[in-house]
Amino acid sequence: MPRPRKPSRLKPLKTLRIFCEGERTEPNYLNGYIASLDNSLRKSVVEIEKTRKNTAVQLVEEAISWKKSSVSLPDDEFWVVYDREAVGKYSDALHAKARAKADKNGIKIALCNVCFEYWLLIHLVDTSAPFSSYDDLIHTSALCEQMKAQCNCEYDKSISSIFKILSPYLTVARERAKRLNARGRESAEVGRDQEHHINPYVGIVDLLNAIDDFD
Repeated sequence: MPRPRKPSRLKPLKTLRIFCEGERTEPNYLNGYIASLDNSLRKSVVEIEKTRKNTAVQLVEEAISWKKSSVSLPDDEFWVVYDREAVGKYSDALHAKARAKADKNGIKIALCNVCFEYWLLIHLVDTSAPFSSYDDLIHTSALCEQMKAQCNCEYDKSISSIFKILSPYLTVARERAKRLNARGRESAEVGRDQEHHINPYVGIVDLLNAIDDFD
């Protein structure tokens, strides 16, 4: 579950701004997570910005634009959340371009390889199996089966209460993600050690940690 937080300032002096590729699943999950924290944090310090951008490079560029705008404070933190997706859909070169732009401009990335649903999957199953695409994961992983068995519901990308449904399994999911990411980095080939190369990888756990630590 969320880690204990220090009392927040009465008036926030900075904001953690999040830009998501998905319009439903990721914002629904993150909004649920934020709402589960103490009232002083909710929406006054962490904002999920509305955006129509849906590729890695576009999201990073959107975050950069916000960072340079007049609404941004010097200590604001910027995160983009997106999926690796199938190699045939987005090349390594495009992901490398997004990463380079992000690093140059102080934008942080929470990337899930192959998709955000891997993060949901490890709430319910301890696995390190790779998947080639969202469709591959949905049709061949245990996500849909275990959503029925453990949560008594059908998985759908538009479930607004997805965090509440999976929150009993959050602690174990964070532990699994930490192990999974560490193993992936340790076994990565030289020159192929970025998150978009490592399958699976669940960077969303880094964003949750950043939200917990943000004050």
